[in-house]
Amino acid sequence: MHLKGKLLKWNNEKAFGFIAPNCGGDDVFIHKTAFSNGKRTPQINELITFSIAKDKQGRYCANDATYSGEKLKKKQAKNVSKFSIILSILFLMSLPIAVVMELMPQNIAFSYFVASAVTFIAYAFDKSKAKRGVWRTPESTLHLLALIGGWPGAAVAQQTLRHKSQKRAFRITFWLTVITNISAFTWLLFFSQHSANWMAMFL
Repeated sequence: MHLKGKLLKWNNEKAFGFIAPNCGGDDVFIHKTAFSNGKRTPQINELITFSIAKDKQGRYCANDATYSGEKLKKKQAKNVSKFSIILSILFLMSLPIAVVMELMPQNIAFSYFVASAVTFIAYAFDKSKAKRGVWRTPESTLHLLALIGGWPGAAVAQQTLRHKSQKRAFRITFWLTVITNISAFTWLLFFSQHSANWMAMFL
């Protein structure tokens, strides 16, 4: 819901001020980053259209603010990483092929699909919790799910749900879990098979 009000105060050096809502009530804090038109300098008594949001400290403030006569510019959706999704799909598609070629047990392939589904759901729940501002799923839990085989589901969830896709430290740790898991999978798929063949030759 959007409200309207007049800009009562504005500190140009600190880039914040206060709006008096037309509907009454307490003055609303607004920072310059809340304006869709960041190039324009706010002026006292200007009519502002805005919505109410919460900042990182949980305090109410104005958001999506526009000046009188201006339209709210829609934020462009951030690019989806096709690489993550394609890699996940190709990996999951390779599992049935590996089973048919008798390169890996069927139960291991099945466990990857289950782990991916569970991890995707875990990301979806955490996304929902983030929106509601309630207790979040620990990042260590999400990384553990990825490490044990749920990384394809995590990669798809990050891009399609736009969750945990921008935090650099999380992304680095996530890709380390992917590399670790794929390395273990590669060893299982190739080296363990060759080791079994060499043992069969000497037994």
